[in-house]
Amino acid sequence: MILEKKIEYKQAKVLFSKEKLDERIKVLGAEITRDYKGKDLVVVGILKGSFIFMADLVRAIDLPLQVDFLGLSSYGDETSTSGVVKITNDLSKPIDHKHVLIVEDIIDTGLTMQYLLEFLKTRSPSSVKICALLEKPDNAKTKIDIAYKGFTIPNEFVVGYGLDYAGLYRNLAYIGVLGA
Repeated sequence: MILEKKIEYKQAKVLFSKEKLDERIKVLGAEITRDYKGKDLVVVGILKGSFIFMADLVRAIDLPLQVDFLGLSSYGDETSTSGVVKITNDLSKPIDHKHVLIVEDIIDTGLTMQYLLEFLKTRSPSSVKICALLEKPDNAKTKIDIAYKGFTIPNEFVVGYGLDYAGLYRNLAYIGVLGA
């Protein structure tokens, strides 16, 4: 018999409001539109955390583009990465000779993204760049080049706007800090 651990749902302190997120995403969308004009763009969302950010971001990009998703896991139900990356959902179409924009909710240690970049190189894309909503540089274990960054945050565990703790909090319209 498997026992599930009970997660106590707590209120999160607002770090970035929905309005602040909307403003920043408009700017990111304009930058991406400018940089990818005339290119064959595939926007790849990393599941599950990026799905809300990605939906808003692609609507802010004024270009023809394709959307795909990759599922990765390195956290499970914990608040820190296990260091072991699992591919839980692969791309649905080839990306060879296409410009790939990875959309990620948060770059924490950088180890998962480093793994993903190496994984995608084997598929012969024309280019691969990263758009991350959040970056925690104080927690970095490797340097990741983020071409489009929403916000830099301190080393706190954040939830909301797609980010979760044990599957909860993804539906918050803002990004908040747990236990603050």
